[in-house]
Amino acid sequence: MNITITKPPSGGAIEAVASKSHAHRLLICAALSDKTSYIECSERSDDIDATVACLESLGAQIRHDGTGFNVVPLSFPLSKEPVMQVCGESGATLRFMLPVCAALGVPAMFVTVGSLRERPTSPLLEQLASNGCEITMSKGNLACFGKLQSGDYTLQGNVSSQFISGLLMALPLIDGDSVINVEGKVESMPYVTLTLDVLRSYGINARMKGTRAGRGAICLIEGSQKYISPGDVKVEGDWSNAAAWLGAGVLGGSGVTCSGLNLGSSQGDMAILRQMGRFGASVEYEGDTVYVSPAKKSAIQFDASNTPDLVPILALIASVSEGETIINNAGRLRLKESDRLNAVAETLKVLGADISEMQDGLAIKGKRALKGGTVTSFGDHRIVMMAAIASVVCENPVTIIAADSVNKSYPGFFKDFEKLGGEIAYDGGCV
Repeated sequence: MNITITKPPSGGAIEAVASKSHAHRLLICAALSDKTSYIECSERSDDIDATVACLESLGAQIRHDGTGFNVVPLSFPLSKEPVMQVCGESGATLRFMLPVCAALGVPAMFVTVGSLRERPTSPLLEQLASNGCEITMSKGNLACFGKLQSGDYTLQGNVSSQFISGLLMALPLIDGDSVINVEGKVESMPYVTLTLDVLRSYGINARMKGTRAGRGAICLIEGSQKYISPGDVKVEGDWSNAAAWLGAGVLGGSGVTCSGLNLGSSQGDMAILRQMGRFGASVEYEGDTVYVSPAKKSAIQFDASNTPDLVPILALIASVSEGETIINNAGRLRLKESDRLNAVAETLKVLGADISEMQDGLAIKGKRALKGGTVTSFGDHRIVMMAAIASVVCENPVTIIAADSVNKSYPGFFKDFEKLGGEIAYDGGCV
């Protein structure tokens, strides 16, 4: 799907969509628990559906009624027949379900597509292979046999926090206690905290000890634990996707009000509020609602190590902020659905920004406005959202090639875009 934005959003009110990061974790814990759970989550996406399909292939019964998921958990003992785990392009699904299947002792074939075949999994695979599993690979797909054993695991903290989260969900199922040694700087730490919070809500005892500077950490996991369903739970609003709308509020129009957000969330991307304030935006919040309005913007320095998903929208804001913004410690963005660091730089450059790409960051010199133009999605949902919001500060229309990449996390993005006053043309017609 190719689209042209003929009118940018002017402002208004929007409800945050459900967090796919929170949903992945809740769905897996619910499927492993002792009784049925209901997970309030009105939105679905390609990534969430991939996790649902993998859990169903193991034997969980999951039904979406338009408002949420009713999850009937796995019935033990499980069949030892091989199962297909169709992960699509969801990195979280693959990295969570691999150790879970291994801990359950279920032979599993993991089917991946697109950029997920190029994204790193070897550090996790090495740890599984060192602790009782046999891993084979063929044409980009993986097979995992054997049963995961308790013991000591070692991971680097600067590759993917999802490796840590996957093991945290799997190791409580195994006889015997385990330790995960995380070496070096622990990046995306808020996502690990989110995992620990969800595990705690399902009665699992897992702890993480580390330095205040985030230099190395140890996770302690008791074995032979039982997941205990808390009954009805609710997926939080997604701060990562809400950042796009809040960014639109900073950039122009009458401002944007976004509701359905947890201001006490463990989601790291809640940091968008602080970063927009540093740019000079007016940010107000009350209850579960945030209001952001335009203001004169000045450049900032931003360390992306804990919140890399904010880089696209912050780079866009920086492109029309006075002075030079430096974004650093963002090298892991090269391992996303696209080389996201390069995709951000190239997309904004086409739209007229003065932006330079560095090895692990970006340097952006602000302008009064951008010019607009035609860009590609790079197959990356976050690039689609950034390019669409960029229309607020572009003097000419913005065309996005393959804009349906946004379905990975936010299928309703363009409908919400129109709710805020935007107008979109597709093949000469309106959608």
